Amino acid sequence: MSNKNKVIGFINSWNNRDIEGIVEVLSPDCFYHNIPMDPIKGREDIRAYLEPFVQMTTNIEWIIHQIAENDEGVVLTERTDRFEINGQWMDILVMGVMEFEDGLISNWRDYFDMKAYESETARVLG
Repeated sequence: MSNKNKVIGFINSWNNRDIEGIVEVLSPDCFYHNIPMDPIKGREDIRAYLEPFVQMTTNIEWIIHQIAENDEGVVLTERTDRFEINGQWMDILVMGVMEFEDGLISNWRDYFDMKAYESETARVLG
């Protein structure tokens, strides 16, 4: 399976709010940087960070606009990450980079606009 297809499966796990599916494709020492926030290292710490957020959503929809895999197996995604919270959808434009080692995501970086995220979060959380 190509890394691109692994990322599509990873995104499907998000869309199904499947925290097990999300973390099972991360390497045990995965580096996750949701830029501009602080980075997190390690599958279990990433899970502890993501799980409360996934649980507070009613629905998740990550829409892939563009996806590409280079010759080294690095996958780039241009996405809109949508989260339904309190009956309202928040949309975040994201550019993602995922690197692989031994078939697992070992380095995951997402880039987004913090002001837009803060505005959307304030809107849906009141």
